[in-house]
Amino acid sequence: MIDTNVMLVCISSKSTIHKLFLAMGKGEIKLCVTNEIITEYLEVISKHRGTQKAYDIIDLILGIPYLILIIVYYRWNLISIDPDDNKFVDCAIAAGADYIITEDRHFEELKKVEFPNITCIGAMEFIEQYLKA
Repeated sequence: MIDTNVMLVCISSKSTIHKLFLAMGKGEIKLCVTNEIITEYLEVISKHRGTQKAYDIIDLILGIPYLILIIVYYRWNLISIDPDDNKFVDCAIAAGADYIITEDRHFEELKKVEFPNITCIGAMEFIEQYLKA
C-alpha cells in the first residue's frame, strides 16, 4: 500500500524515493489499490502535474503487471483523525498487505489498534530496509 502523498513524490524521476516507483514496475513490490485510491491518486496528481499528465501516470500505474486491484467489503474506520485515510487502511487489510508506506502522521493512530495489525513505514525507511540494491 502506498498512500497518495508518497505516490505523488515517488513518481518523479528526480525524487529521492523514485526507487519505490521503479520497484513497482519491476515487481520488487506489489501495489494494492482500490478504485477509490486510484481516483484519489488521479485527483491529487492532477492538482500538482496537470490533468493530462495525471491520466498518463494513472495509465502507467494501472499497467503495472504486479498491480493488485482490491475490492473492500468492510470498512474498519480505524483512523478517526482523518477518516479519508481509512480507504488505505481498508485496502491494506483486505489485501493482507505487509505495509502501508506513508509519511502521514494520521496513520500513527494505527499503533493503538491491536487488531487488525497494520504496519506503517516511511518511504525512505522502506527503501533502506527492502530495496537496498
